[in-house]
Amino acid sequence: MDAFARLAPFIQDYIYNNHWKELRGIQVAACEVIFDTDANLLLSSGTASGKTEAAFLPVLTELYNHPSTSVGVLYISPLKALINDQFKRLEQLILESDIPVCKWHGDASQTKKNALIKHPAGILQITPESLESLLINKRGACLKLFGDLRYVIIDEVHHFMRDARGVQVLCLLERLQRLTGNIPRRIGLSATLGDLTSAKNWLNTGTNRDCIAPVSSEGQRSVRLFVQRFLRQGEMSGEVGDRGDREHFEYLFKMTLDKKTIIFTNSREETEFVMANLRQIAAKNKAPDVYRVHHGNVSAMLREQTEDEMKSSEEKIVTGATVTLELGMDIGSLDQVVQVGAPINVSSFAQRLGRCGRRGQIPQLLFTFVEDVQTTAADFLGPINWAFIRLIAIIELYTKERWIEPIEPHLHPYSLLYHQTMACLKSVGEMSPAALAQAMLSMESFSHISKEDYKTLLRHLIKTEQLQKTENGGLIIGRAGERVVNHHQFYTVFIVPEYYLVKDENRAIGTVDKIYPVGTRFSLAGITWETVDVNVKAKVLFVQRVPGVSLVDWDVDFKSELHTHLVQKMRSILKENESYPYLSDSCVERLDEIRYLARGSGLLSKLVTPLSEQKFAVFPWVGTRQLFALHYALLARGVKSKMPWETSIYLEVYYEGSAEELEAIIEEVLHWDADPATFPLPAKVQIQNKYNEFIPQALLRKQFVEDFLILTD
Repeated sequence: MDAFARLAPFIQDYIYNNHWKELRGIQVAACEVIFDTDANLLLSSGTASGKTEAAFLPVLTELYNHPSTSVGVLYISPLKALINDQFKRLEQLILESDIPVCKWHGDASQTKKNALIKHPAGILQITPESLESLLINKRGACLKLFGDLRYVIIDEVHHFMRDARGVQVLCLLERLQRLTGNIPRRIGLSATLGDLTSAKNWLNTGTNRDCIAPVSSEGQRSVRLFVQRFLRQGEMSGEVGDRGDREHFEYLFKMTLDKKTIIFTNSREETEFVMANLRQIAAKNKAPDVYRVHHGNVSAMLREQTEDEMKSSEEKIVTGATVTLELGMDIGSLDQVVQVGAPINVSSFAQRLGRCGRRGQIPQLLFTFVEDVQTTAADFLGPINWAFIRLIAIIELYTKERWIEPIEPHLHPYSLLYHQTMACLKSVGEMSPAALAQAMLSMESFSHISKEDYKTLLRHLIKTEQLQKTENGGLIIGRAGERVVNHHQFYTVFIVPEYYLVKDENRAIGTVDKIYPVGTRFSLAGITWETVDVNVKAKVLFVQRVPGVSLVDWDVDFKSELHTHLVQKMRSILKENESYPYLSDSCVERLDEIRYLARGSGLLSKLVTPLSEQKFAVFPWVGTRQLFALHYALLARGVKSKMPWETSIYLEVYYEGSAEELEAIIEEVLHWDADPATFPLPAKVQIQNKYNEFIPQALLRKQFVEDFLILTD
């Protein structure tokens, strides 16, 4: 029996009514796994390849044929916006069935949440934070809610795997399994996975199931790329600034005119600046205001309006965005995507490329970058535009090799261990140290953390009054810990800056992370505002709209991390003479110039290159983590160095001897069987996490050494 014939009647009707010609390959494969095996399922294929339907068609069929006595499907998403988007799609799919769907997050209806608790059934869509809140505050209700849970669908798996929220998700699912005694099957969805094996292992955590990942070529389409360059001359005049900037914005205006477009940048500041300038150029040309901004600091109302406009076939809007539109919500058919500057990495490029070319179109991605003329560079490295070379390397790695950065596992997530310890005690009350250790360390996410390290953490938490010992020898949340767990942001495991609400009369525009005094102008949602009043206590800025272009400054210490394979690809681009058809003539000239400089300097063939007296550039052509390890290894040998974060390609080393002597030291270090734990690290070196302040420095140091530093590749 073919896959279509096995689907529930209401799904077959949906397929007929929407004029599907046939099921896609990935959808057929998903049906076979769900219907014929007991395995977990990982669906990894290009954006708009039908992954969401591939997951839900067989799962809903199973739920239709064998109704659950509780919530049957738990859908976990990293974004409320993605939940809202999928909710609308699911509503249409289940219209003729008796399967309910409920969304559960901070903005969702409390009435519908209460109704679900009374009569649990169907599909529940939720964020990790809301699921955490449920398990802590409604532990008893969770048994009824999830007692017969059959499937857990985790969207944007790659997003979760990269940060602490992914560890939180795995912990939540294990806690849920222990509470209910039920181990539901898991289905993971992603468009950008470089290593399927690690993703399968991640998805399987705590389930003791196999995982099947059907291979699909869908979504691997031809792509139309073009890279354009603009040059600053240093003449600061006009409202837009330098002539190169003006030319850049005029070009963007022309290329996006009457084209539904997303313009990606790598920062909120740049997004605001680009869109404000485009809006101003449009006003001068008496063109309609079709410019929108979409990032985390724009109000939910304005973001949702933008999303609705993007889905409309009539609206030809141009939206400036950061990572918020990388993820897989349906934004309709786009004419093109524009990337200002180089993407951070290959994964980001793949996500952004996937935003265009939906509905059968050839993806069209335009890159633009503006650079300064380096006339008086302090050394030969000054004129080399590393971001430009990184851009070419990213394009080549993805389009030619389909390579995406592998995701490094979190082996020592002490910040999460603290959070889950506090969450467990808040949920169940007093526990003995042994029972608490058993509950925590038996989770697979914490399998690399020793009992001794956990004892060290518990002793520290008792000492700092995060925990308190009872007369019976048990552990409860202490006085200081109560302030943490009772805060409304306890359910999140990522750092949330303190924000100030920006309001135009009674309309929320978004948030900023500092007070702009009365009379100050700044940009938000692509519009320039002037502060007219400040309520410090309520953390509200009242503003009015004013003409012109202004800047906004968010406190973000952005540092990129590059993988060794990407860095080595950059080297090969500089060494070889390959031409790239997507480069403009000026880009081709610039590449030739950079190649000439790189080859002439010797940095492609020599490990050590002199920059000036007692200053050297060290090019081992390895990734950021390896460079950090080399930096600390050299420090152990008494050699000082630093990494220029604007490149993350090489080390600047300060050494009083010759280049040959320095090279001998580095070669020795690179083949040194040393323990990075012995390196002279700064006292407070750590991987940035939300709850680091509650973790002993010795454990944070251990996490940094064992999870981040790589001495050899």
